[in-house]
Amino acid sequence: MLAALGRTVARHARLVAVVWALLAVTGYTAAVGGVLTGDSLFSRLTSGEPTVPSESLEGRDLLTERSETGPSLQLVLDGVAVTDPEVVQALEAARRDLTQIEGVATVLDPLTAGPGLVAEHDRSLLVSVALRRGLSATEEEAAVASVVLRLQAVDDDLPGSTGRVGGLPLLIEEITGQVEEDLRTGEGVALPLSLLVMVVIFGGLAAAGVPILGALASIAGGLASLLAFSYAIELDASVVNVVTVLGLGLCIDYSLLVVSRFREEVRRAGVERGLVPDAATREQATARTMATAGRTVVFSGVTVAISVTGLLLFDIDIIRAVGAAAVSVVVVALLVALTLVPALAVLTSRWLARPGILARVPGIRTLVARLGDVPPDEGFFSRLADRVQRRPLLVVTGTTALLLLVASPVLHLELRDSGAELLPPGSPQREVFLDVQERFPDLAFPPVQVVADAPVDRVAAWAEEVAAVPGVTGVATPRPVGDLVVLDVRTEGPTQGQVAQRVVEDLRSDRPDFPTWVTGQAAGLVDFEQGIARTAPVALLWIIGATFVLLFLMTGSLLIPVKALVMNVLSLGATFGALVWIFQDGRFEGLLDFSSPGGIESTIPILVFAFAFGLSMDYEVFLLARVKELRDAGLGNDAAVRAGLQKTGRIITSAALVICLVFAGFVLGDLLVIKETGVALALAVAIDATLVRILLVPATMTLLGEWNWWAPGPLRRLHARFGLSEGPARLPG
Repeated sequence: MLAALGRTVARHARLVAVVWALLAVTGYTAAVGGVLTGDSLFSRLTSGEPTVPSESLEGRDLLTERSETGPSLQLVLDGVAVTDPEVVQALEAARRDLTQIEGVATVLDPLTAGPGLVAEHDRSLLVSVALRRGLSATEEEAAVASVVLRLQAVDDDLPGSTGRVGGLPLLIEEITGQVEEDLRTGEGVALPLSLLVMVVIFGGLAAAGVPILGALASIAGGLASLLAFSYAIELDASVVNVVTVLGLGLCIDYSLLVVSRFREEVRRAGVERGLVPDAATREQATARTMATAGRTVVFSGVTVAISVTGLLLFDIDIIRAVGAAAVSVVVVALLVALTLVPALAVLTSRWLARPGILARVPGIRTLVARLGDVPPDEGFFSRLADRVQRRPLLVVTGTTALLLLVASPVLHLELRDSGAELLPPGSPQREVFLDVQERFPDLAFPPVQVVADAPVDRVAAWAEEVAAVPGVTGVATPRPVGDLVVLDVRTEGPTQGQVAQRVVEDLRSDRPDFPTWVTGQAAGLVDFEQGIARTAPVALLWIIGATFVLLFLMTGSLLIPVKALVMNVLSLGATFGALVWIFQDGRFEGLLDFSSPGGIESTIPILVFAFAFGLSMDYEVFLLARVKELRDAGLGNDAAVRAGLQKTGRIITSAALVICLVFAGFVLGDLLVIKETGVALALAVAIDATLVRILLVPATMTLLGEWNWWAPGPLRRLHARFGLSEGPARLPG
């Protein structure tokens, strides 16, 4: 089937390229410019902490239903005294004007709400404006704009004052704007560097340009699919960059594999240097490429899709959204690699058939020969495999010990649900949010909040017991919200730290004799962690089981899938250990330009596991497919491993280098969750493509010998009937 697809693409290469160009332009303009729908993708993004169906979410929903107010905006005013007549006059005028704005519910300032809105020795004050609940998106947008203008005017009316306006609507707007900016930054860095590396790999611009053009089409298709998803599900701002990075990386990976194999097949067909391949040669090379590299791409794509579909099993909206969007992006990357890339390869075959201009430059020729072009039968990777095979036990022991050492920081992993902390230090909305949290605690959202269905006096009596709970530093006066009562509880340490989480568990384990719902930031994190613990085993079983079956269908072995899964666990463990060491422990804060929140963003472990697992299996499939092909052609186990590593080592290393550059491009962005994802995936790819794929795989396959390919009789017969093999291969030389 794939060979037939290759022949069809070769015959209609120009048509395929034109259709993809039209689709890419349409997808990009629709997603970024809102040409077709009127709304761009970035205008439809949301932001908020991840939630699961839980007590904390139920309590929050009860409060929302009873409350008459919605989101609020704040003015932090420094350098003024509330006793100054000019300040009093400005505040009274602002309050009158603000209450007249359509959509405003309440206005609080130091003149009406008391000393809780005054700080810094009476030289700083806060004005808080709450909007009505239930406003439409258009009404809320208009109300926010009017309130912001009026609050800014207070600062303008008071010479010598410094005013900053913030609030949840503005915070979300800044985060979604930062997503778009980080995406441009990442692409602006990743694509040129990737092109430069691939020029060296292939020795010329034509061969290097094919994967880049495929990547651009993949980005456009991915953004268009995300725009479509935004009409069916809520997309968090972080979803776009995370999923786009995955699609971009996969497309470049697959394109490198396809272009490299196409060039190999064209030269094997006997095309002499400088001779343009004829139509029959191009068609034969494309068919052979699709039957081998194309099949590997399909295997890899299905493996990655299996990994990300595991995200759909979590009962967490943001994780499901990432999973659904990621599946669509994987499909786009597959379609690009199986149609557009071979079409472009056919159209540029006259340049692919011969070494590029750089490969003819004496000083660069050696580098190109070592890094790219068509690999010889013997070279660096076959010699490395030979050395590994001489001492396989030592290599396995040493590499495993190193990976376990790097993984050790995982033992003190902590999770966080950051809001404003996602933005970089110095960000206007981050600074306003943290100022309110620290200097005006009466209006700051508490780490623990109890919603009670009881009279105020009974809740007040119980509050004395709450104040005695270990870790509690203060309990606010109970306040009615509709027919419920709310109790704000302050705790020691970070708002989502271990102390705050223990307070949540204590309040839930020792309840009063009336209904309560323990909610707040710490409670939300506790429930999120418990939700992950409930669902993770099912998701892991699906990912591991489906991957095992797929690898068995490809190799016909029971031991190779087990070995691959164990090595993936080691690789991922080392990745998470490095992530904790960098972001939780605060290493390289200056170099990477971030401020550690004291933990890892709560969604990162799930997303990185799914994506990194898929990418790791991506390279496993690249290598195993070629080893299996050579073994089926008659080579022994050790010789097939050496030859397979020699044939794929360059492409795996090159693909890993390029994809690391892609992820590194997004590390330069400012949003913390994107920075963490970029670092984690770059580390996962680097560890997998070096320590695992080049050292552990040949060492373990040498130790197992022919046992690599063992399976019980019934399963061998099952594989003979339903297995997916690549067909005939040619031996080296």
